[in-house]
Amino acid sequence: MHPYRRKKQSEIGSPPGTESYTGEENEEPIEIVLIEYNETEYKRNELTSIEEFIEKRDLEKNNWLIIYGIHHEEYIEALGKNLKIHPLIMEDILNIYERVKVEFYETYVFAILKEFKLKIDDMIENHICLLYYHGLVITFVDKKTDLFNPIIERIRTKRGRIRKSGADFLFYAIIDTIVDNYFITLENLSERIEDTEEELVTHPTEDLLFSIHGLKSDIIQMRKNITPFREIINSILRGDSKLIKETDIVYYRDIYDHIVRIIETLESHRDMVSGLLDIYLSSVSNKMNEIMKVLTIIATIFIPLTFIVGVYGMNFVNMPELTWKYGYLGIWIVMILVVICLVYYFKRKKWL
Repeated sequence: MHPYRRKKQSEIGSPPGTESYTGEENEEPIEIVLIEYNETEYKRNELTSIEEFIEKRDLEKNNWLIIYGIHHEEYIEALGKNLKIHPLIMEDILNIYERVKVEFYETYVFAILKEFKLKIDDMIENHICLLYYHGLVITFVDKKTDLFNPIIERIRTKRGRIRKSGADFLFYAIIDTIVDNYFITLENLSERIEDTEEELVTHPTEDLLFSIHGLKSDIIQMRKNITPFREIINSILRGDSKLIKETDIVYYRDIYDHIVRIIETLESHRDMVSGLLDIYLSSVSNKMNEIMKVLTIIATIFIPLTFIVGVYGMNFVNMPELTWKYGYLGIWIVMILVVICLVYYFKRKKWL
């Protein structure tokens, strides 16, 4: 296998709820953005090749290279050769199904993160890789996203600490933005759960059952990728990399607290979805009981009527009522009275 080739679905099983990679069809063109900045200057460049980045890179400034579309492996390969990125790291960048993790090397830090966005009823997962060098942060993004626009705007307008700090703070800001975006996704997920619950109480249809299973799958998908995030932050807090400054550790503690809250919220949402499934089963069971109750009452009403009709349907000669002038009318009166008495009795017992 080519060391930088993106792994296909036949080689790595995709997790449930994720899209399968099918080759080169329907691939979007790659987009390369280079942002150079320091405390006094800011410049944004739209690049057409990695060679252009190598030529234009200003080592006196902080550089943020954003690559949208990691399916064009020739660009990734060129960058890997120039920056001496380990081949295994290159494979992890191209493998959109790789788990969330962080790895520390002598000259750089590599992290795999996931963006989650709830679009209508689908959970969209986006593969994001970060490479942090001294003075340089490279962001590889599988699908085009506006997630980083607030950071770019803060750099452009000199808001916050980013312009005054180095690339290490930019690395933190990107991770913090990804984590903060989880809260937005969880809020949308919570609204979806509440809407499903309201509809479930009034109209427990089979479509809602599929919706509940979809919610459960989305929560599992998020939890599986966010739980390892805690270990990523723990590794940084332990000081496993000299590239992470001690002055930035306090910011990563804040991220750690956010991750713990997100995991707790996911656990709460998972319990809520399990409760929705119980509500659905109870609603369906109650609906079935109501149907059976109505059918039982109807059957109970017709049992005495069937008995009367059966008795007078025997046509024996010595049945005096058969020759009575008002026999037919009398039987109808008796049957109507029986029905009225039974309906009154059921209503009094609150069975009807």
